[in-house]
Parts: sequence; structure tokens; C-alpha cells
Amino acid sequence: MRRRLRPLVAVVTAALAAVALAACAAIPTDGPVRAGQSVQDESISGFDYRPDRPVAGADQTAVLRGFIAAGTGAQDDYAIARAFLADGFASKWNPRRGVTIVPGNGTVERAADRELTYTLTATATVDANGEYTQAVRPTTSTLTFQFVRQDGEWRIAYAPDGIVLTPVSFEASFQEHALYFFDPTYQYLVPDERWFLARSSTSTRIASALLAGPAEWLKGAVVSAFPEGTQLSLNAVTIENGTAAVDLSSGALGASGADKARMREQLTRSLASVASVSSVSITIEGATFANPEQDGSAAQVNPDVDPRPLVLRDDQVGFAAAGGKVAALGGGTGDAVAALDPTSFALGSDGSTVAVGNASGVVVVRGRDALRVDASEGLVPPSVDDLGYVWVGRAGDTRQVTAYGLGGDPHQVTTTLPAGQLVSFQVSRDSTRALALIQTADGPALYVMAITRGSDRTPTSLGPPVRVQAATGQAVGAAWVNDSDVVSVGQADSGPDVVRSTVGGRSTTLPKAEGTATTVAGGSGGSMLLRMSDGTVLQSSGGGWDTTGVTADVLGIQR
Repeated sequence: MRRRLRPLVAVVTAALAAVALAACAAIPTDGPVRAGQSVQDESISGFDYRPDRPVAGADQTAVLRGFIAAGTGAQDDYAIARAFLADGFASKWNPRRGVTIVPGNGTVERAADRELTYTLTATATVDANGEYTQAVRPTTSTLTFQFVRQDGEWRIAYAPDGIVLTPVSFEASFQEHALYFFDPTYQYLVPDERWFLARSSTSTRIASALLAGPAEWLKGAVVSAFPEGTQLSLNAVTIENGTAAVDLSSGALGASGADKARMREQLTRSLASVASVSSVSITIEGATFANPEQDGSAAQVNPDVDPRPLVLRDDQVGFAAAGGKVAALGGGTGDAVAALDPTSFALGSDGSTVAVGNASGVVVVRGRDALRVDASEGLVPPSVDDLGYVWVGRAGDTRQVTAYGLGGDPHQVTTTLPAGQLVSFQVSRDSTRALALIQTADGPALYVMAITRGSDRTPTSLGPPVRVQAATGQAVGAAWVNDSDVVSVGQADSGPDVVRSTVGGRSTTLPKAEGTATTVAGGSGGSMLLRMSDGTVLQSSGGGWDTTGVTADVLGIQR
């Protein structure tokens, strides 16, 4: 997984009770009793915050602020923060229940003689499963704290579970890790981004979260090779000489040889983001885990595209090199697409299927053959997935899209997207998720949804939409950058606003390019391509915009 150090920007919501990072390893319910090692939380980030302990004679406000500040000290199970709590409550408080990220200090007000409130403005939260949620706009909430006298000093008798951190302390204390699950065809590994404390126990928390399954919003779109109910047999993943030792409960014994190979693949990929891990050793209740042979090739991770922009220019459709030459799509496909006078087009990963949008609807081109699948008005640029379905959305209808099969047969796919004007709809390169950009009365809104399919892989519905940070201004378009990042573009008077967001992570606003943007596309190696109104195609990997030396009448989408 790629570690990101992007600046934290405004995000969604929330209440302190949102989340915790790192659930402890699950305890098996059957099998022999075996001694394990305790899960330690020593820092591996190079330093630890050392918050101040309670000061004698401090009033309630000082105790409250000291307690909030002590959330940066995770050592010894937040021992310093617990020192601000009354004896009867200290063991009940659960700091791992959630993290609320705030840009500054909250406001303390008195609610009663022994009760204070703490009002904060949250820009993000991380929940108990390590799932990060950005607030679309800062959200204010009020927390209540109760006090008691203990040995002549004020102590907190009640506090909400969880901790409060600033963006700086959060970035220093937590790290982003991807859990990997398979798409239902086992061709791709799909990331599920999580955030865990940067401690020596991170490998245990990653393995436990992986066994617990994907985030709720991804269920139905991805699968796990681990038999349901499989847990860690010991309560820790140990690392020795770079090898992570993972002992699974007996439930894993029922896995087939193919699934055992996939279990190893999931664990290896998910633990790869831990710097101290170079390999994985798996046992089941202490018994050797037979090293199954991989049945076929390994699943793809983060599928890439051709580094050259895909364009229509001067009646040629293909990959453009700096200087102007276009390498036309082969087999007559390029000519067939150009003859349709496209206003948009998307190329499938097979290199021969193209979904074309033009003034009279959507046409699917396969080789030299063309089939019009939709002649409606007001369609957004079409998208194509790996299973041969062409996805078509209508600008005036956010509650339904249509997936057309190989023969042009329509499959209505429902959504729970909010009302608005649909601007773009695009399927991820692994065909498991969809990205929708909507223009609303409050500005652009960007959502990611899991694609649920039937047993024959026909799309049936889209899961609950997860909102991610969108660009401001008038919505232009959105695209997948890689398997975990998306980009959105809005046009403002000062130029195009471009925001890159990690699904389950943070967002960053890119420097503005000069002019008016018309199309955005994901490029190779996590780069972004931007077509301007004069036809020039710019490229960025996250910094400024550079010219590609390519001009395009239409910028195509690769997947």
C-alpha cells in the first residue's frame, strides 16, 4: 500500500464516540487453550507524545483540557489520560472507541456545578474499525463531562469514549494501511483503507481487521478467502527477522487449497504496509499451514493503464505521443469510433471494447462492429467494466443507471444517491466500485458505491454511497486515479478546482491550472490528465500541472 502524507482537509462529521482504531485480536471459542503474548503498543513512529499529568489544585476546566490533551499519549494504554479520571471510572473509559480530529481547541462551558461541556468542530473521524470519514463541511458537536472530588482533587467521573486529536498529532500517531479483499472473480485485490496507531501491535490489528471482513459499504462487492468465523488463535501477530507469524483458529482448516493460497495472498498484501514485515508465516492452531500452490496467476493489485493519453484528434482515435502522432486503436476500432463523432469515449481493458457517447446517445464498439444501446437525451459519458457491461447514467436521474450487456440487453441498477444533476459516472478499474459526481444546490458532491452483482455477474444494485471530498465550483467531472484514489474537477472563475481524494483517507487540493477544464481522466502510475478548452492535455502526479505536448478534440478514459 502506498503511504500518503497528504494534508488533511475538511471532512465529514462527528462525534467523539466515533471510533477506534485497532480492535484487539479475537479470542477463539473452541480448541485447546494455548498461551499467547500480550498485545503491546510501543510506538514505532520514532517518538512518543508525552502529555502532562494532572497538576495539584487544578480546577475542573484545567482538568478537562488536560484530559483532552492527554489523548496524544497512547503509552501504557493511555495511562496519563486515565490519571485525570476518577478511580471508579478510569478502567471503564475506552480510548479506542474513536478518534475525532479537530483543527483547534474546543470551547469549555459550565452546564452544572459538577458538569462541563466541551464543544468542538470536527473535520474527520476514525471509527473503531479504523475507518476514516472526512467531513464534507466541519461539524460541531458538544460533549459532556462530569466531575467528582477524589482525595481533594477534581477528577472526571464520566467522559465519552474516544480521543480528540489535532490533524498534526493524528498524522504523527496514526498510519494508513490497506486491507485487501478479492473481487468476486478473484482477478483483483481491492483495497479497504484503514487507520491504526503507529505501534508495534499494528500487524496484529491489521490481521484482526482483515479476518473481521470488509467495511460495511464494500460488502457485496468484495469477498474474503478466509472461512467465516476464522480468527487469530493467539492474541498477537509476532514478527521475527521480518517474518510475521500468524496463527489462525481451527475454522481455517475447512478452506480449500485454492482458498488457502488466496488467504496467504490477502495476508501478505495487507501486511506489506508494515515496514518491519517482509514475509508471512501462517499456522492453524499451531500446526503447519501447508504451502498451497497458486492456482493460476496471482490477483492484480492496482491495475494500471497506458502512459499515453487516449485521444480523438483529427479523426484519429488512439494513444497520443508528445509531438502529435496518434497510434490508432487496432483492428479498425479506432476508425469505427472516429466515425461516430464522439463527444466522450471509454476504452475497456481488453483494448477492443469502446463505449462511445455522442449527440444521439451511446454506442458500443467492438472491433469494427457498432451497436447503439441507448438513444436517450441527457446522458453522461458512458463507462465500461471488465465483465463487458457498459454503464450509462442520465443527468436528470441520480437514482438509477443502466448497465448494458454484450448484446445490448439493459439492466436497471438502482442507487440511493441524493437528488441532483448527475455529471459523471465511472466504474473502477477492478469493476467493484462506481464513482458518481453530482451537482447539487450546495455545490458538487462526490460519492463512491460498491457494485453488487448476481450469481451470473449481472449488476443488480449499487451499495450505500460513501461521500468523499469534492472540488468546488461548477462540477466538470470525476475519475478513478488508481485503486484507492479519485479526482474531481470543478470550474471556478479563478480556474479549475481539482481535488484528489483517497477513499477512506484524506484529500488534497491541487494547484490551479490556467484556463477552463473540460475533462479529467486517470493516467498511468497514479497521475491525472486534464483536458483544457483549447485542447491541450495537462498531467499531474499531485503537484503542479505539466504539459504533455498532446492536444485532443476529446480525451478518452482508459480502464
